[in-house]
Amino acid sequence: MLTALLLIPLVGSLLLLPLNQGTTSSDTRIKQIALAVSMVNFIVSIVLWGEFDSSAVGYQFVQEFNSLSFCHLHIGIDGISLYFVLLTTFITPICILSNWDSVKEDIKYFVIAFLLMETLLIAVFVVLDLLLFYVFFESVLIPMFLVVGIWGGSVTRIRASFLLFLYTLAGSLFMLLAIMVIYYNVGTTDFTVISLSDISLDSQKILWLAFFLSFAVKTPLVPFHMWLPRAHAEAPLAGSILLAGLFLKLATYGYLRILINFMPDATSYFSPLVQTIAIVTLVYSSLATLRQVDFKALVAYSSISHMAIVVLGLFSNTIVGIEGAIALSIAHGVVSPAMFILVGGILYDRFHTRVIRYYRGMTVYMPVFAALFFITTAFNMAVPLSLNWTGEVLSLAGIFQRSPIAGLLGASGIVLSASYSIYLFNRISFGSYSQYLSFTTDVTRREFMLMLPLLLVAVIFGIMPNIILSDLHVAVTQLLYTTS
Repeated sequence: MLTALLLIPLVGSLLLLPLNQGTTSSDTRIKQIALAVSMVNFIVSIVLWGEFDSSAVGYQFVQEFNSLSFCHLHIGIDGISLYFVLLTTFITPICILSNWDSVKEDIKYFVIAFLLMETLLIAVFVVLDLLLFYVFFESVLIPMFLVVGIWGGSVTRIRASFLLFLYTLAGSLFMLLAIMVIYYNVGTTDFTVISLSDISLDSQKILWLAFFLSFAVKTPLVPFHMWLPRAHAEAPLAGSILLAGLFLKLATYGYLRILINFMPDATSYFSPLVQTIAIVTLVYSSLATLRQVDFKALVAYSSISHMAIVVLGLFSNTIVGIEGAIALSIAHGVVSPAMFILVGGILYDRFHTRVIRYYRGMTVYMPVFAALFFITTAFNMAVPLSLNWTGEVLSLAGIFQRSPIAGLLGASGIVLSASYSIYLFNRISFGSYSQYLSFTTDVTRREFMLMLPLLLVAVIFGIMPNIILSDLHVAVTQLLYTTS
């Protein structure tokens, strides 16, 4: 079943290649095929979720392909990777549907890029070999680089795409060197063998720093964050959704699967440093968010502050904190795309400007939009009954057990997130209708159906978080108590 998850988007992109494009009917057919392929993959992932045994220890649905002489393709999932796979298959159809009408040129290659990214992202979360993890971790950059550079929003899209590519590629160079050192000393890059290997503390520290630098760029943490707001601002809506929903989760998964799993002593040693960096990132990005005039850049900076709380939870060395960090990652993966659909999709498609000062009084002509905007903003602030609240409370509770001071400083993000979220909502929704804007219509059926599943996921899992936490518990417990 895991092999099917990897191959379905790949086969779908190959089926699209020979099709002609350029006419309205052919472009519509291409988009319909891509959407159908992504929906089939989502259904397969739901079946996988239903067959997953949350009480079992270790990886499930394990498959090995040894026919390739140059690499060892070994795949499998556990409770940690399960929800990242589900998030990938859930977000991809929304990406394809989000730019249904706005992308006019080279639509075939646009949807092929997203199907390829779905395959590569799933591969990152299911592969059980360190070298192949690096290969897929970096391969995702290529189609995203093309999406931002070709279908971006303005003339500065080329600069934004190169910032995205070069920042993350340069950081990952250190990860590649660390993988080569591990292979030289252990003799293999298989996850299971490396986790059983005895690596000295001094070696762990050096390897840990190399991996951490790579993941810090992807998270992103200050001062490696500059690529994210630019990439978000210039990317098409589908690119922004994928960046917020899935790209930022690669680092979360890397922290769990590599740093905490393979180098527990070094992780414990460097935890105060990571907590300090995360708190600085949280406060800095929240204050920077308050100063933004571009609403896509504002939502991008808010993503940085949310991921800083995720990092605090991950490095709390507690089951509560790590489970909360994973839950918050999933919550951010659905609520942040919803924010981008509202401001970068619904508003931008109508008025073609991202400057907040041009907007005011949208409730006058768009009451349904204002209601959706209010709900999404409340979730982004992590109000109770949302999955964001569950994840944030558990993350802060975990870090508070480790360091009350770090927990107190991390809790400042609650006030700061409320400040910039309420500012954005109040500025756009209330007051007299802006003189710069013409008459407009409310959200369409397609836009409403884009928002509905994202908000439903946040509410359902927020009311019943044990659906996620029960699947996580065995994997997280094994992570902490068999490696530390």
